Amino acid sequence: EDPSLERHFKGHRDAVTSVDFSLNKKQLASGSMDSCLMIWSMKPQMRAYRFVGHKDAVMCVQFSPSGHLVASGSRDKTVRLWVPSVKGESTVFKAHTATVRSVHFSSDGQSLVTASDDKTIKVWTVHRQKFLFSLSQHINWVRCARFSPDGRLIVSSSDDKTVKLWDKISRECIHSFCEHEGFVNHVDFHPSGTCIAAAGTDNTVKVWDVRMNRLLQHYQGNAVVNSLSFHPSGSYLVTASNDSTLKILDLLEGRLLYTLHGHQGPATCVAFSRAGDLFASGGSDEQVMVWKTNFDAADYGDVLKTQKSGSSVDGTRRTLQSEMDCGVHLKKTKIQDPGRNHAQQEEMTSLTNTLEHIMGQLDVLTQTVCILEQRLTLTEDKLKECLENQQKIIQNKTS
Repeated sequence: EDPSLERHFKGHRDAVTSVDFSLNKKQLASGSMDSCLMIWSMKPQMRAYRFVGHKDAVMCVQFSPSGHLVASGSRDKTVRLWVPSVKGESTVFKAHTATVRSVHFSSDGQSLVTASDDKTIKVWTVHRQKFLFSLSQHINWVRCARFSPDGRLIVSSSDDKTVKLWDKISRECIHSFCEHEGFVNHVDFHPSGTCIAAAGTDNTVKVWDVRMNRLLQHYQGNAVVNSLSFHPSGSYLVTASNDSTLKILDLLEGRLLYTLHGHQGPATCVAFSRAGDLFASGGSDEQVMVWKTNFDAADYGDVLKTQKSGSSVDGTRRTLQSEMDCGVHLKKTKIQDPGRNHAQQEEMTSLTNTLEHIMGQLDVLTQTVCILEQRLTLTEDKLKECLENQQKIIQNKTS
């Protein structure tokens, strides 16, 4: 079943810049060029909250992992933390000297990372609301910064056409990805933490492995890509583009699954809910739309089943195939040196083919390890669940 439009929110008076779901999916936050933050209730007939406080356009919004706070960044150079209730109280963080483009909570909710046109990335403590440190190696506006799921790394994207990977502890830049030919609007970590995806004004989405710093996939579109979001399963990616479309990419198959038309004018932002059954989009048409994922129920289950049951060969082959579709493997080298005899040429060709084969096998191994890691995580989670249930049973018996 194809994704379908579920809800339609109208209330912003200018382009929507950012959307995010709360953990329980009861609320959706959106930021807009109209300087307001809106919190929409997913329950029908419930009124929306409009939060006023920023003195200029709100560029980004995000719920804390618990859902008790919403962070926003603005063109007024400040970051605000809001309590998403009727009162809409907020506290202000000031440290950037230009527009704040991006806010993101670490998965434990303790830290906040912000990115700004002042070319820096800043990290803050949420509870003490204290500025901790700056990362400054970008040479142009920083559009986006995100923590890795385990909180050890930070990834950032900039108008200097690079994506940078930082170590949060040492505060060093550990790698720069320079393959984009335009500004890099958005970047995020795959739920496994092993890959990142970046969207750019060069109309592409690129996926890299952050352990080997290798380009895994490359999707070429025909319009600027403004935003992207990974499905919690890690198997899909949704993008928002200037041609007003949302696109859903199947990362296992390495292909475009759906193109969705809903916005009139550029689609500026997109985000999956924490469970993956919904996603929201915003556009320069001032509208916020909520979509039912639909493809999710069957496929998501299959993906997890595949990882559990051990048919990793299939998963591996598909991932590898997508890498090949994206042209990321050794090009066949044609040897045309008239000075060499025929036997030497054949030997060279066969050597090249052998090398390609070895590269292919290495890729398969890498992907298998990746799948094994995911399976291990699933097993650990199940084990934790079993132990917790056992504790509960013991406690109930003793009480």
